[in-house]
Amino acid sequence: MINSVGEMKTVGSGSYAPDDVHFLLQPVQMQVTDVEVKERLIQTQQKHYSEMISLESVPTDIHKALYQQALTQNGTRMATDVQALALALNEACTGACIVLASFVRAGLPLGVLLRRALIDMGRNVYHYGISIVRDRGIDTLALEAIIQAHGAENIVFVDGWTGKGTISGEIKRSLNGDSRFPTETRLVVLADPCGRAWLSASAQDWVIPSGVLGATVSGLVSRSIWPADGGLHGCVVYGHLREHDVSGDFIEQIEAKRQSLGPVTKASPWTDSQRLALQAAASEMVASLATRFAITNLNRVKPGIAEATRAVLRRVPDQVLVRDRSDSDVQLLLYLTERAGVAVEVVGSDLGPYRAVTVVRSLS
Repeated sequence: MINSVGEMKTVGSGSYAPDDVHFLLQPVQMQVTDVEVKERLIQTQQKHYSEMISLESVPTDIHKALYQQALTQNGTRMATDVQALALALNEACTGACIVLASFVRAGLPLGVLLRRALIDMGRNVYHYGISIVRDRGIDTLALEAIIQAHGAENIVFVDGWTGKGTISGEIKRSLNGDSRFPTETRLVVLADPCGRAWLSASAQDWVIPSGVLGATVSGLVSRSIWPADGGLHGCVVYGHLREHDVSGDFIEQIEAKRQSLGPVTKASPWTDSQRLALQAAASEMVASLATRFAITNLNRVKPGIAEATRAVLRRVPDQVLVRDRSDSDVQLLLYLTERAGVAVEVVGSDLGPYRAVTVVRSLS
């Protein structure tokens, strides 16, 4: 593992076990910005979202109960998908080691679980938490440190899911034809309804239990912060949430389920025809919403259950669209919208491959 990057201090492993991950992020302290103020600054391009952070509150008892419901409902599915992805990575990565570079925060729980599964398969695995920022790219300082330590051949990028494929595009732009990497960017996710990942366990939009919470299931770190003074990208460590932290418990629960599984079929990359069909369906849905709501900035459209949920928690939502109000996978989202006074519309199959979409309010 990389213990430091130059003389810069990192946040270590957050609240994860030291062997599970090493965050290549520097600890920062910053004033919180009110959500509505932040949204206005983002939309008027006065500040980038990665230069501000809002207060992350303690999850309510109902929020925690809905997380537990998601874990009960979909924990075995997640364990199965982790095993399927690990089997595929074990076969695809033929070098001496596999290096998992998980994007903070959504990629962290999956990266930890993949590391453990691959170790069970006898592989030598290193796992890092790194930052990628929309419109600004990967933390190149962190990535170069990983390459210097382990080479680039078997670096696999890990995220929780894809929404519109923005992060996939950001990785491609960041690497920009870097010959040290494979031509096709190795992005691994649990769910890829838009067909933009290299490897996914499925194309279905489903409630991933670790997508239900924020810092308290992701090692107690904030989303990444752009470094105003250079160096590694940063994050805030949320000590005030420590007594509510389930990061380690979540890993152990999914691990226990994975250990008890029978035979699992390994995941396979999309065929060209599958990829094109998924991309077309996702793009068509986003375009139709943009037309309907007169949206010119597509960053205001947050498709997929996890993205829609996070937008209600962290942005200023205008409204939420769901395929089916009775769908058990959108109950947390519906609870959050009711709490925030956000309108919900049932639109059925108009959502294409998604089960929920949040439209962020225009404040510019």
